[in-house]
Amino acid sequence: MAEKTLKSVFVDELRDLYNAEQQLVKALPKMAKTATSAELRKGFEQHLEQTKEHATRIEKIFSGLGEPVKGKKCKGMEGIVAEGSEVMSEDYEGAVMDAALISAAQRVEHYEIAAYGAVHAYAELMGESDAASLLEQTLEEEEETDQKLTDLSKQINQEAYQGGAGEEGETKPRQRAARAGTNR
Repeated sequence: MAEKTLKSVFVDELRDLYNAEQQLVKALPKMAKTATSAELRKGFEQHLEQTKEHATRIEKIFSGLGEPVKGKKCKGMEGIVAEGSEVMSEDYEGAVMDAALISAAQRVEHYEIAAYGAVHAYAELMGESDAASLLEQTLEEEEETDQKLTDLSKQINQEAYQGGAGEEGETKPRQRAARAGTNR
């Protein structure tokens, strides 16, 4: 039995990420189709192209390491994508749907940021400078996407809130604050 090393963890994590990116290539078009905001739809479409490039970068890393290009089922991303599918099957409309989509998309980004951060650190530690460079580029793009989603959410969440403020069961901020024992 071969000794497990940091390099074997690195390769295993890359396989996991490769599969995660492939799952996202299938999920992002559905999210784009469901989005009602043109800006959010465009963002999902742009991230789809980035995601394809992320998979290509992982293929380059495998090649540079002399490893076969293959994925390993990423159960974490599978769960996150399943949750996103549930969101899309809800009867949310307009900005409310878009707010829910942003929340689902940010779960994806945070998962990827954590995973790419780890493999980037491994690559640097092992002196795999080409891999580290490619992974750093992807990590930066994932962080930028997360920030774009955060920026978009500020307007979309406000629209979703204002659009639903008159719904039965909704309370106004002051009423909630008074119940919580604070006065604003």
